[in-house]
Amino acid sequence: MLTKELEYRLPENLIAQSPSKKRDQSRLLVYNRSNGEISHNSFQDLPELLPKNLSIFRNDVSVLKARLLGKRANGGSVECLLLQPNKNSKTTWRCLLKPGGKTAKSKNFGLPNEYSAEVISPLGNGEYLIHFKLLKDSTLTDLAQRIGQIPLPPYVKRPTNKADEKQYQTIYANEKNRTAVAAPTAGLHFSPEILKKLKLNGHSIHNLTLSIGLGTFRPIESQKVEDHSIHSEEYFISSETRDALCKGNSKRLAIGTTSVRAIEHFFSNKKHWNKEDTPTETNLFIVPPYNFKGVDHLLTNFHLPKSTLLCLVAAFLTPKEITGLSLLKKLYAEAVSKKYRFFSYGDAMLIL
Repeated sequence: MLTKELEYRLPENLIAQSPSKKRDQSRLLVYNRSNGEISHNSFQDLPELLPKNLSIFRNDVSVLKARLLGKRANGGSVECLLLQPNKNSKTTWRCLLKPGGKTAKSKNFGLPNEYSAEVISPLGNGEYLIHFKLLKDSTLTDLAQRIGQIPLPPYVKRPTNKADEKQYQTIYANEKNRTAVAAPTAGLHFSPEILKKLKLNGHSIHNLTLSIGLGTFRPIESQKVEDHSIHSEEYFISSETRDALCKGNSKRLAIGTTSVRAIEHFFSNKKHWNKEDTPTETNLFIVPPYNFKGVDHLLTNFHLPKSTLLCLVAAFLTPKEITGLSLLKKLYAEAVSKKYRFFSYGDAMLIL
């Protein structure tokens, strides 16, 4: 597949800059694969639109306030985005730096009475390995939660505000799993009322955790999609959720592409089925044609052109076939014509 095929027309004014006033007041496009029907709904209608007795799987990861501000020795400003800790050290992290070259050249930056940081080495793709010395906090995540900012996606063209700290988290985000630099955005639409209705309707809800990294925003830059080197992300599936995946007889609904990626990697590697409760890493790249082994229905947002997530949704529309991309473009054109809001703070699509 050529990467240029993953482009589509999107007016800039349809890129959502803020969420809906209430989470469940976003819009919901529903596509039924069995009969090809498209319908337009409110997200509040979700409980009535779903088949009966589903097992619902959602990503309970929490977004770290990963954007740290600092100063170089000469007084120049630095913006440091924490990506992930080095496996052998809690104070050495992979980070993005802005400006990268000037900061790397100066070697050191920080904030008085808060932290100091040393640039150890460049890693490519604008990333650097940074060692931090903390002056008050016991961990870097503690420092980030105290003085950092929520890292909104680059297409949100406004400063982060206090409301984003709550709005850019799902209501079921587990603070113990504060390991993501981006939200599992399909989950942002859920309200307590929606979750209550789903349970009353007989659906079971199960958590997994996938630590969403910066790679989710990176476009495919190779000429051919298959030549793209996809990012790896760590995920964790508890024994309770593994049992629900392996032993349940009900159909499975995945909330978001991150849940799909974790579930499909899990089913593609049977050695994980009886594994202890330890994290696993996936670099699974789902492109058409793909045979889905663990997901029957998908709730997702509208994704960036030339993105790996667009490939995943196209594959899900027509499993084991290559026709999904043309169908996806048709659905996206419908969404554009109806003025749906796109990307992280935008509206949602349900594929049955």
